[in-house]
Amino acid sequence: AFKRERFGDYPNNFLNYGYAILRAATARALSGSGLLNTLGIHHKSKYNAFALADDIMEPYRPFIDIIVRGIIDETSHVESLTPEFKNRLLKIPTVDVLMNGEKSPLMVAMGRTAASLAKCYAGEQRKILYPVVP
Repeated sequence: AFKRERFGDYPNNFLNYGYAILRAATARALSGSGLLNTLGIHHKSKYNAFALADDIMEPYRPFIDIIVRGIIDETSHVESLTPEFKNRLLKIPTVDVLMNGEKSPLMVAMGRTAASLAKCYAGEQRKILYPVVP
């Protein structure tokens, strides 16, 4: 049985690599919306410079999980994170997602999520936009 662990065995190495890419994309989108990544909502630690990114990326994790599951299904238990698999995971920001009935690359959707959070903080909106999870 699979157990999700930060430093766990396969396929955690694949998931962690994908989540690191997602975290970077989230941090970039938040910064682009004028938000400080260090000021988290639920994640709070003076040692975590990306606490807000860690909060906001959570609903996007299933997109990583789906890609990793596809790799596992195709390769029948290849445990090594090869350059080929890293390259596939590096394309995560370009994966199409559905938000408000429109398809767009995940990176664009992430920007919309970050902008909606900024509007929530400004009192202009009450709900953060997130894509539909498949």
